[in-house]
Amino acid sequence: MNATAKAGGLTNPNAEPKVPFRSWLAYIGCLLGAFMAILDIQVTNSSIRDIQGALNATTEEISWISTAYLVAEIIVIPISGWLCQVFSIRKYLFSSALLFVVFSVLCAFSWNINSMIVFRALQGLSGGVMIPTAFIVMIMTLPPSKRPVGGALFGFTATFAPTIGPTFGGWLTNNFGWQYIFFINVIPGVFMLSAIWFLLKQTPTQLHLLKEGDWSGMICMAIGLGSMEVFLEEGNSKDWFNSQFIVIAAILAVVFLTLFIWIELTKKKPFINLRLLKRRNFGMSSVVNMVVGLGLYGSVFILPLYLGQIQGYNALEIGKSLMWVGLPQFLILPFLPKLIQKVDIRILIMFGVSCFGGSCLMNAFMTNATGGPQLIISQVIRALGQPLIMIPLTNLATADIEPENAGSAAGLFNMMRNLGGSVGIALLSTFLTKREQFHSARITEGISLYSSATQQRIDSMTQFFISKGSDAFTAKNQAITSIANIARRESFVLAFNDCFLAVGLALFFSGLFILFAKKVKVSGKAGGGGH
Repeated sequence: MNATAKAGGLTNPNAEPKVPFRSWLAYIGCLLGAFMAILDIQVTNSSIRDIQGALNATTEEISWISTAYLVAEIIVIPISGWLCQVFSIRKYLFSSALLFVVFSVLCAFSWNINSMIVFRALQGLSGGVMIPTAFIVMIMTLPPSKRPVGGALFGFTATFAPTIGPTFGGWLTNNFGWQYIFFINVIPGVFMLSAIWFLLKQTPTQLHLLKEGDWSGMICMAIGLGSMEVFLEEGNSKDWFNSQFIVIAAILAVVFLTLFIWIELTKKKPFINLRLLKRRNFGMSSVVNMVVGLGLYGSVFILPLYLGQIQGYNALEIGKSLMWVGLPQFLILPFLPKLIQKVDIRILIMFGVSCFGGSCLMNAFMTNATGGPQLIISQVIRALGQPLIMIPLTNLATADIEPENAGSAAGLFNMMRNLGGSVGIALLSTFLTKREQFHSARITEGISLYSSATQQRIDSMTQFFISKGSDAFTAKNQAITSIANIARRESFVLAFNDCFLAVGLALFFSGLFILFAKKVKVSGKAGGGGH
């Protein structure tokens, strides 16, 4: 065989090695861990009332079940890349996954609200490791030609897990009890641990890095992000800056996050490479990822709240209504890797953003009669859009990332989505309250005891309550109370509409950032992952 044949054939130095099946299986095990960790962010939402009753907790205390998990998770995500280098990916991921399963079981056995909060924080601290680590494994083990498939699977976990969280949690709670939303982690946890330990390639530990660790940067980041998360999660319930606790959290967040950024940009060996955000594709993708996080977690927060408050749905009914966001994604997933190779992924992202944003705008015109059946079309459209955002976005972000920057890229990219979710839930919670007050004031302006229309309405409703057995005095009070409740209901419906309008507009605006991203050519052929 001549040199030309060798150069163009069997011994092509640019040809990528075949990815062994065990590597794919190891990656799926890592993805399962990421899926469980993301699922557990939202899985308690439908069961809060059951947990509150069982643990005899106040409304303020029960909110910390989600806050504790999110604070711990968002702190550990950026650090995980560096810790993977120190302890090796396999050992660090296996230990974290094992602790995640253990703390999940302990959550189910919580004896009071304080023990639940502690176990949820530890669950978030161990579970948060699994999200960026799956991202790292994808970049380090899959060649560019296989990343469309790997990115599709990773993006699917990021979109599917939070959308089915309330559905899954509601079904388990109604059929088996709230404890099973934590017990359910055991069975997939066994497969995950087996895949990590037996199939994931062992890399050497580098314990000497502990002496060279960027401890000042990590401490500042932990305090800054933790304080910001508490500020966002608890701000609305504590009336924001009227609370000294919230003021202190805000000051700590600003001071320590500023120090964190300064340290990371000036230190010779930072634990996370913030300069990756200056790369056009990674930076633009991270911004979009943050807004998508706002829409993803924000809509899953707003819609169950609407269905429970306005329609009176229980956890199972809310879950059934939301399942339409998850199921159609299974139909799209098999076609995405090929679609990413044939269509400019920037176009796919913009189309996905348009679907997601459009579905939110469809929900911006709800009435008090809008229930689960009326929401199916908008949710199916959203389900079609979400995979077309996250999966191509993951490929766009990772196209130019070198293996040595995999840890920083994973931490930053996933942190941005979680930050977007936290900011989104906090802003939407406050926005909902303010808009309800605004609409309530506008509606009540037209309701007056001196108005003939109001008097006629009160009289007709009074007669209705008299026909039901009430005396005239009681019936009139019931009529006035009913009118007040109707006005409050309508003001909340309008406020929910405003929230969906805001999310939809934010998503459409984020699509503009993709226009500034460079085109990425994704090839399915060996050696063809040109960028």
